[in-house]
Amino acid sequence: MARTAGRWARRGLRWAGWTAAYVSGLVALVLAGAWVWWQPEPVSRGTVVNALWARHQWVGEAHTEEEYRALGRLLKENRITDVFFHAGPFEADGTVPPSKYRYARALIQAMRRHAPGVRAQAYLGQIRKIDGHGITDLDDPAVRQRVLRTDALMLDQGFDGIHYDFEPIYTGDTAFLELMDRTRELTRSRGKVLSVAIEQLTLVDGAQPLYKALIPQGHRRVHYPPRPTADYLRALADRADQVAIMTYDASLPTRSLAGWHFAWHTERTLRLIGDRTTVFMGIPTYRPLFDWAEGLEVALRGVRRGVDALDRPPKRPFGVGIYAEWTSIPAEWALYRATWLPGGPG
Repeated sequence: MARTAGRWARRGLRWAGWTAAYVSGLVALVLAGAWVWWQPEPVSRGTVVNALWARHQWVGEAHTEEEYRALGRLLKENRITDVFFHAGPFEADGTVPPSKYRYARALIQAMRRHAPGVRAQAYLGQIRKIDGHGITDLDDPAVRQRVLRTDALMLDQGFDGIHYDFEPIYTGDTAFLELMDRTRELTRSRGKVLSVAIEQLTLVDGAQPLYKALIPQGHRRVHYPPRPTADYLRALADRADQVAIMTYDASLPTRSLAGWHFAWHTERTLRLIGDRTTVFMGIPTYRPLFDWAEGLEVALRGVRRGVDALDRPPKRPFGVGIYAEWTSIPAEWALYRATWLPGGPG
């Protein structure tokens, strides 16, 4: 019996070794293939339709004229067309206390002086309440109505549009689509724009039912990845003037894999909705704690590779959305101008 047990143990160890070697070989092939793919320099240049997420202090605190002037120079030099100024977040009931945006009018007036033509949008959002988790319950019609009233108050301040960032938003969220419909009626009646930030696409739409099956019923909508399917992304695009894809936080181990991530999502997103609405591919000017491979240089190169893969340019404008104003340093702005804006050295 001892010899039989020993034979089975040795066989088990051999199988484990072979399996580990096989998996290691596959990983090596993937990494090598990604590295080879990553080497050619992108051909496509960037665009002059680009967005920037900006910190709350611009609407919540007083600023000097020189600070406003410097902001205007930054936006014009880097050809930013849309700024999402954080003006929230929403309270649980769908309101935003006026104290949080007390300097919004001063900001808008300064933008008119120092960055005319740049759209200043009110960046509003919250953790979406789902299955008892989260803060703002968009399934409640009364909450949605108060969100719309808050949007109207923001437009009264002079903002050029509303930028939603509710998270998480799952495919099939009809309450959010209804809020988008109502908000579009409001913004269009005022001659303003509606934009929305949404997570990157699913890699495989059919995987969503698998996530639902594997994760316990009570927590499935809280824990499985809130990635939109192609159909849901199209539904959002049909309701928004602009869609910003939060492509960052890829958490991939190498620069080539992170670059492939940005390229794949750029190509697929522009194919799906580039003819329907303006698209901003979100890129980071920060380094996530556990994601050393991701950064501005990799993201911009990846987006350009994604544009290279298209058969033709989208019918609607597209560009990048920089996250974020408060983490961007002069060297990153210089890199952005050199590698993304048309006319840069490439």
